[in-house]
Amino acid sequence: MPSHSAPARRTSLRVLHLEDSELDHELEMAHLRRGGAHVESMRVDSEPAFRAALELPWDIVLSDFNVPGFSGLAALDIVKSLDRPLPFILISGEIGEDVAVAAMRNGASDYLLKANLARLAPAVEHAIDAHEARLARETADQQLAQSRQRLSELAQHLQTSVDNERAAIAREIHDDVGGSLTALKFDIAWILRHSKDAQVQQRAQAALEVVTHAIESSKRIMHNLHPAILEQGLVAALQWMGARFEKRTGVTCTFRTSHEAMQLPSGVPLVAYRTAQEALTNITKHANASRVSVDLSLAGGVLSLEISDNGVGLRDADLAKARSFGIRGLHERASTVGGWVDLSSSHQGTTLILSVPLSADAHGYSSEFGPDAEDTRPPFEDSADPSVWGTL
Repeated sequence: MPSHSAPARRTSLRVLHLEDSELDHELEMAHLRRGGAHVESMRVDSEPAFRAALELPWDIVLSDFNVPGFSGLAALDIVKSLDRPLPFILISGEIGEDVAVAAMRNGASDYLLKANLARLAPAVEHAIDAHEARLARETADQQLAQSRQRLSELAQHLQTSVDNERAAIAREIHDDVGGSLTALKFDIAWILRHSKDAQVQQRAQAALEVVTHAIESSKRIMHNLHPAILEQGLVAALQWMGARFEKRTGVTCTFRTSHEAMQLPSGVPLVAYRTAQEALTNITKHANASRVSVDLSLAGGVLSLEISDNGVGLRDADLAKARSFGIRGLHERASTVGGWVDLSSSHQGTTLILSVPLSADAHGYSSEFGPDAEDTRPPFEDSADPSVWGTL
């Protein structure tokens, strides 16, 4: 049967030894050489010499516990402060168990008694192996974190690109398709008014209905691509969205806000709007709720949007689905403005919270948009997006 071979023993060791006794130093180095390794060592017996020696490359540090004017624990603190700490073994003629445990908790790789140096060679081997394994894990963790960061940046870039492209398409529909359809509607209406022929009037009326339907479809497509209602402010947009949701689904939707108007940095209103849109869409599809609340607040320099329902809730399996991209997309979208999404669910319902920290000077609401400011924006109806073309 194949057997798992043990790791190859080291053929050479570079050892920095903090020890005031030359005899103890030679004895410990002899035990290391019996382990089969070629040992290159340096003995130091003071803090300045120890600090200077650390400038050289070493595989491990061995340290006596008591050194005149210095100590093994102080040496351990110095080694721990290095950019790349070394494995560290404490060796002493007498050391209490409580001190040894404290040293291990403080970062020492091992501790030995001078009366039991037979364990020194395997202890050194194990300490170096563990140290190298820890460095490999740290390197792998750093590479994984960098990979995740690059992936997150790519997802954010893609999300931003999609939003920009959607806005550009919406503008083209508004300027080109919308303008042409509006002009065509006026022309057909003129023909309908001035023609005396019944057959022409009938065809013109049918064409007018088709154009009107096309205009409404264009409005809906434009709104889905880029919600022009946001030009009236996030508060107005969420209020309108809640009213539309309640009218469409019959589910009671309550909207509350800490401020009647907010001046927010670019990008934040769209993120909040899309978050609410995704949450209400999921509620419609899955929650079987009878009541929904949407709360928007701005306090302590943080914008918070909370959407809660009293539906059936989400299971862990629902969130773990391989193609469950809705919630993942919300996390990525929130990160584009430095925010995050928290989701909690139980059999009593689901709550989704978007939090976005805002800079108090550049991103907070200004005094003209405070809670007592007069809202001079035109009123809007809940049946259509009021910022698309106006009444045709």
